[in-house]
Amino acid sequence: MASGELDRVIRQVLAPLLVTDGGEVYLVEASTTRVRLHLAGKFAGCPGNTLVKNHVIEPAIHSVAPGALVELTSGAIIPTGAERLS
Repeated sequence: MASGELDRVIRQVLAPLLVTDGGEVYLVEASTTRVRLHLAGKFAGCPGNTLVKNHVIEPAIHSVAPGALVELTSGAIIPTGAERLS
């Protein structure tokens, strides 16, 4: 289970930012040790996803969960049980 601050960063900071840029964001798993997100929409298979992960997603998550492993997948196939964030 994600901490309140981690959940806030994912839902209120990252998701709106990525959705505004034409992406779809799915929360697969979130805890203070591991965060798994899936990107679809405009971000499905985008070569810029590594830059987004390294320069936007990881810094935001690490600001509230410094030791969290951040895993990012993308594509049209959504992981089972993932929650779409809007």
